[in-house]
Amino acid sequence: MILLTVLFLCIISTYSASVKGHTTGPSLNNDKLYKFAYSTEVYVDRVKASLQKSAGYRLSSGVDVSLLWRNPDNDDDQLVKVTIKDVQVENVNERPAAKNIFKEKNTENIIGKEYLQALQRPMVLELVRGKVKNFYSYENEPAFTQNIKRGLASLFQLQLHSGPAHEVDISGKCNTTYHVRQDQVTKIKDLVSCEIEKQGFTSHNRILDVSMKATSATIYVLEDSFFKSIKAEENYALVLNSRRKPGAKIVSKQRLELKSVEAGPGLIAGKQVAGVVKTLDSSYVAVSLVAEPVKSKCKKCPSLSEHWKSIREQMYPEKLYKAEAAKSFLSFIQDIRKATKEEILQLIRSEKKELLPQIVDAVTSAQTLESLEAMLEFLDFKDESTSLLQERFLYACGFASHPSETLLKSLTAKFKEDIANEEIRETLVTVMGALIKKLCDREGCKLPAVVEAKRLILNRLEKAKKDDNVRMYLLALKNALLPEAIPLLLKYAESEEGPTSNLAATALQRYDPSFLTKEVKKTMNRIYHQNRRVHEKTVRTTAAAIILNSNPSYMEVKNILLSIGELPLEMNKYMLSMIQDILQFEMPSSKTIRQVLKDMRTHNYDRFSKTGASSAYSGYITRGPDVSSTYSLDILYSGSGILRRSNMNIRIFDRNAELHAIQVVIEAQGLESIIAATPDEGEENLDSYAGMSAILFDVQLRPVTFFQGYGDLMSKMLSATGDLVNVVKGLILLTDYSQEIQLQSGPRASVEFLGGLAIDISGGMEFSLWYRESKTTIKNRVAMFIAGNTEVDSFFVKTGMETTFEVETTLDFISTVQFSQYPFLVCMQMDRVDSPSRSYVTKYESLPSGRRYTARRGKAELLAGNEYPLHQENSNMCRKVIGTKSDSSSSWF
Repeated sequence: MILLTVLFLCIISTYSASVKGHTTGPSLNNDKLYKFAYSTEVYVDRVKASLQKSAGYRLSSGVDVSLLWRNPDNDDDQLVKVTIKDVQVENVNERPAAKNIFKEKNTENIIGKEYLQALQRPMVLELVRGKVKNFYSYENEPAFTQNIKRGLASLFQLQLHSGPAHEVDISGKCNTTYHVRQDQVTKIKDLVSCEIEKQGFTSHNRILDVSMKATSATIYVLEDSFFKSIKAEENYALVLNSRRKPGAKIVSKQRLELKSVEAGPGLIAGKQVAGVVKTLDSSYVAVSLVAEPVKSKCKKCPSLSEHWKSIREQMYPEKLYKAEAAKSFLSFIQDIRKATKEEILQLIRSEKKELLPQIVDAVTSAQTLESLEAMLEFLDFKDESTSLLQERFLYACGFASHPSETLLKSLTAKFKEDIANEEIRETLVTVMGALIKKLCDREGCKLPAVVEAKRLILNRLEKAKKDDNVRMYLLALKNALLPEAIPLLLKYAESEEGPTSNLAATALQRYDPSFLTKEVKKTMNRIYHQNRRVHEKTVRTTAAAIILNSNPSYMEVKNILLSIGELPLEMNKYMLSMIQDILQFEMPSSKTIRQVLKDMRTHNYDRFSKTGASSAYSGYITRGPDVSSTYSLDILYSGSGILRRSNMNIRIFDRNAELHAIQVVIEAQGLESIIAATPDEGEENLDSYAGMSAILFDVQLRPVTFFQGYGDLMSKMLSATGDLVNVVKGLILLTDYSQEIQLQSGPRASVEFLGGLAIDISGGMEFSLWYRESKTTIKNRVAMFIAGNTEVDSFFVKTGMETTFEVETTLDFISTVQFSQYPFLVCMQMDRVDSPSRSYVTKYESLPSGRRYTARRGKAELLAGNEYPLHQENSNMCRKVIGTKSDSSSSWF
C-alpha cells in the first residue's frame, strides 16, 4: 500500500511539472515573429459541378503574428498582434487574359486605397485558454474589411482536448466538436446551430421551398505549441425541393501556413489587458467577433417606373400564360421590394385599366409593409367598380409565400367595414381562412390577429341565418382547417342539404387523417349509410372517401362494400371505381380492403359487375426519387346521364410533404327536368344549378356559378356562345426564398430563388338537347418561370451564378356524355399539349468598375404532348363516342 501511495505522488508531481508554464491552448514564444501565408477562396457553382470551372476569386496575403503580452499570473491569457500585408486578389481558376477581370489591375485599384489601408492595419486578439476572449480593432473601420479580419481571427480559436464546445466567432455563437489526435486537431462547426442575426424568408410549403445543407470543418496542425498550418472549408448546398437540377453551392476555403519564425518585438509590460492595448494604440476598441451585416449598394439601377416600362408589353392579359410574363413578374417583384409606398402609388395611379390587375398581383406579392400600405390606400372596397382589382389583391394575399400578422390584421379590419360587392366579401373571408392556416403552420396560432380572425369566423358562422352567409364562412373554414371547427362542420354536413352539406363535407375531406376522430368517422358512416336522413350522392360519396382515406376499420370497409348493389345505379358504379382505384394505386387503406375482399359475401360477381358511366381513376404525371406528382379524375352522374360532379386533382409530394396543386370541380344538380328524366333518391327538390370550384396551391377559391335556377338555366342555354368561364387568371408567386449567409472567411453570400406562375384556368358545361349530349371542359393554361441567384458580395468583387428554368403547357380535361340510351356513353380525356422548356446557367465575376466575366450555358427542349391514360373501359367508350359524335358545332347551346 505504501508503494502505491509513493507511486501516485510521483505521477502527480510529474504531471504538475509538465504543465507548469504551458497553456491549455495554442501558445506563442516570447520575442518571436511568426510569418504566415494566408489565402481565402470562394467558389460558386452548381451542386455537383467540379470546382475547376467555378466562378470565384482568391484573396491572398502575408500574415505576421507576434506575442504582445502574457498575463504574469496566468499563462493561458495572451495578447496577440495579427497584421495582414501584401494583399493580392486574383481568379480562383485560371482564365484566358480576355476573360480575366483582374488583368492589369493592382490590389489598390481593386479594393481601393482607403479600404486596403484599413485591411492592413493590425488587429489584436486576447486568447484565453485557446479562445478569442476579445477582438480589438478600429471603431470606424469599414464593415467589410473588419469582417475579413474577423474571418482570420476566428481561425485562431482552438481547443486542445476532444469534445463539444460553444464558441463565438464570425459565424455567431455555434456548437462545435473537437477531435484531437497527437499534433492534429479537427474542429467541426454545426452551422445550423449558429446564433446570428438572420435576414430573409422561406416559402410556406416545403414542396415549394429550398433545402440547404451546410458543413464546416477546420484542420489544425501544431508544432512547438503553435500553429504550423490551418485549413478550413465551409460548404453550402442549396436545391429546390420541387426541382433539384437548378441547385447551387457555395464553397469557402481558408488556409494559413507557417513560412518562417524570426526575431520579433519584446513583450509589453503591464498587468491589465486594457492598459496594454491602449499603450499599443489608443484608437483600439473591443469589437464583437460576430460579423457585421454589409451589402453593396446598387449603382445606376433603374427606378421602379423605368423597370415597369421595360416589361410592360409582356403583362397584357392575352399574354399571361406565357413564360415571359412570369419572368417579368418575378423581376418586377424584386424591384417593388426596394420601393417606397409613394413610388408604388405613383406607378399604380398612372397605369391604364387593363394592366392594373397585373401590377396589383406583383405589388401584393412583394409582401413588404410599403407595398401593403400602398394597396390598402389605393383600393376602395366601398367602390364596386374596382371589384376586379380587389379580387386580384385578395387572391395574391391568399397565395402569400410568407404572410405577416399585419396582413391578416389588415384584412380582418377590412372585413368589418362596408364592402360594396358581396362576392368580394366572400373572397375576403375565404382568404382570411387561408392566411390563418399559413400562420398557424408557422406556429403563429396564438398571435393576436390570428386569434381574432378565428373567433370572428367561428362566431359569425354559428350566428349565420342565410344560406349564402353560412357557405361563405364554411369556405373560410375549408381554408383554415382549424381543429376546433370540426364539430361545426360535422353539424352542417349531416343536418343540411344541397351545397351547404356538400361544402361542409368537402371541408372535412381536406383535413389530415390525424384530425379525423372517432366522432368524425361515426358521422361520416351515418351520412353514407343514411342512418338518420336521406342524403345526396355527392355528400355520400365524399363521406365514403373520408372513411376510406382515414385508416378505416375492417367493419367500416365491409359495410361500404356490402352497400354496393343497394345504391342508386351510378353511385354503385362510382363506389366500385373508387375501391378499384384504391387497390390499383396502393393507397393506405388498400391492405384492409384486400382483407375484406377475401369474404365471398363482399367479393362476388353480382356486386362487382354493376354497370354505369361514373368512374374514379388516379395515375402518376411524374415519378422521381425526390418529388412525384399524381393526377386523379373522378366523375359522378345521375341515373339519367346528367353530370352531378366532375373532379380533377393534381398533387405534388415528396417523402415529408404534400401540395394540393390544382383541383377543379364542376358540379350540377336539378337538371333532370331538361330531358324529362326522374331525379335520383334524395335529389327530387334540388334547384337547377351548375358551377365550378377550384383549389389552387392549397387555397380554396371562391366558387363560380354558371347558372342558378331553371329560369337562369334556360336563359344561359339560349344565349350561350360556347366560351369557357374563367375561374382564375393572373400571376402567382410560388417559390420565394431569400437568405443571407455569413461565410466564415468574411464575405457575405445571398441566395434567392423565385418561382412564378402565369395561369389561366377556365371551364364550362354545354348541352345538346337535339343530340342528347353534354360536355364539360376544363382548360388549364400555365407558364412557370424559376430564377435562382447565388452571389458572394465581397464589396470589392462580386461572384455568383444565376439559374433559370421555364416551361409553358396546357392541360385539358374534357368529358363528353351521350345520354340517348342507357347505359349512356361517357368519354373522358385528359391531354397535355407539346410543352417548350428552357433552362440556363450563368456564372459571373464582376468589379465595381463594371468589368465583368460571364459564362453562360443553356438547354432548350420540347416536352412531347401526352394523353394521360385512364381505365380501359373509358378507352372503349371513347372509341364509340368519337365514332358517333356529330361534327356540327351548331348543335351546342
